[in-house]
Amino acid sequence: MKAIAQDRYGSPDVLEVREFDKPEPVGSEVLVRVHAVSVNAYDWHLMRGDPYLARLSFGAVRPKVRIRGRDFAGRVEAVGPDVRQLRPGDEVFGEADGAFAEYVCAPEAAVSAKPAGLTFEQAAALPLAGNTALIGLRDVGRLASGQRLLVNGASGGVGTLTVQIAKSYGAEVTAVCSARNAELVRSLGADRVIDYAEEDFTREGPRYDVVFDLVANRSLSDLRRALTPTGTLVLSGGGVSEGGSLFGPMSLTLKGQALSRFVGQRVLTFFAQPTGENLAALRELAESGKLAPVIDRTYGSLSEIPDAIRYMEIEHTRAKVVITV
Repeated sequence: MKAIAQDRYGSPDVLEVREFDKPEPVGSEVLVRVHAVSVNAYDWHLMRGDPYLARLSFGAVRPKVRIRGRDFAGRVEAVGPDVRQLRPGDEVFGEADGAFAEYVCAPEAAVSAKPAGLTFEQAAALPLAGNTALIGLRDVGRLASGQRLLVNGASGGVGTLTVQIAKSYGAEVTAVCSARNAELVRSLGADRVIDYAEEDFTREGPRYDVVFDLVANRSLSDLRRALTPTGTLVLSGGGVSEGGSLFGPMSLTLKGQALSRFVGQRVLTFFAQPTGENLAALRELAESGKLAPVIDRTYGSLSEIPDAIRYMEIEHTRAKVVITV
């Protein structure tokens, strides 16, 4: 099978299409014939090995996992002997390392039935970003109906889904983004839009019950200033690719973890572990019309994935970039 391989850290030029043996599912794994994938900030962080501290997890000298990618949608080709819910031929979406390939093996627990009515490309845009938005709002932020939420980075892959999920919960949503993306986030349900170039949300306007930071471009003191005295700050910023950093956006989350025990406000970070239950919740939202993936650009083959990641890095894309496999 063809897949996108990486042997060293660096720019998108280090990514190459190569031939690999088709994987075989064991235990509770499913083998999926991939029809579409999407790119995330996670992909370029791992591609570049940036920030350097993350290499403790990614691999000190080179990536531990040679095939890139996380998000996928496709059809089940085969299943391991312990798989209980999925069968060959099922249309699915999910999240697993090695997704930038013609086939991917994934644990059944990280795969779910594709939302009815969505294309494979739309479904591939949901898993990592949707899971991050869902956990950040529901489990970490504990967002409730009637609360005020501010989303910093509302026009990105996670942000566009966050706005929609928050509205489905009955929250009042303020979206922070650039002027060129204002109409997009309004169309997704944002009650108020702040152009970050014209207005400083940390010094002006109302205070919020929950601030969901997806950019990591403001200090902790700035972000806390936007909160009510008992509000919740949720940190999940992926930052932007500048290269050569030791901590990068991790610096903000580390500071937040250290500060959280000393202040009245809740300052929280999290890791969005993929689960079938969360994918099912995203599917229900999509099928009910409350959640629609927004796609900025679609590429037509695995060989274009380096270009897709380069576009995401340089152009500060709106929503998601998707590749048809």
